[in-house]
Amino acid sequence: MNARANWREFPDAAALARALADAVAADLRAGMAARGRATLALSGGATPRAFLRELSRRELDWSRVAVTLADERWVAPDHARSNERLLRETLLQGAAAAAHFVPLHRDVAAPEDAVAAIEADVESWLPFDAVVLGMGLDGHTASLFPGGDALAAALDPSGKSRVMPMRARAAGEPRLTLTLPTLVATRHMYLHIEGIDKRRVHESPDAQTPLASVLAAANAPVDVYWAP
Repeated sequence: MNARANWREFPDAAALARALADAVAADLRAGMAARGRATLALSGGATPRAFLRELSRRELDWSRVAVTLADERWVAPDHARSNERLLRETLLQGAAAAAHFVPLHRDVAAPEDAVAAIEADVESWLPFDAVVLGMGLDGHTASLFPGGDALAAALDPSGKSRVMPMRARAAGEPRLTLTLPTLVATRHMYLHIEGIDKRRVHESPDAQTPLASVLAAANAPVDVYWAP
């Protein structure tokens, strides 16, 4: 774990969602004030739904915000397991619908067929103002899965690839993920985890997980938001 990580504990998931939305909104406002625009990378899955809805309600000039994902399942954007669909149903609503969405999916058969185009899109928005990561019980973050076929390359701190296809037994579908160098190219990083089991995984001193590798490489402040 990054030695500079700040642990922030909340009584419940609703309180966490409000606080995290406030913090990320402040990062976006700071980015717009300093550079005229702000960029944000978000995680999918079930855990961030309440946070994403809270963030959509924050008063921002959303037209100057670009939003992308830490990873995407290689399914159609209207598929139940699509992270893009999750964002469109939660964050990109109301005033926040004016944000510029940078998708990690294209209508082609395999993620390898879209890497060049997606990489160029992501590169144009770096560095991020904020990255919000999640974690699975196996210690994966984004689609950096233990046992992933391209895990070593994706976790290489000196790697040049911004995005990388990933296949792993636990992943289900093929994925496209931001690599470690891309995830840490941010002015602020957050880890959002809930439940005692995830806390134990995160705090294990012997954990050699993909998430631990990302946090260790972070060169920006890391805030861990946890609720039971």
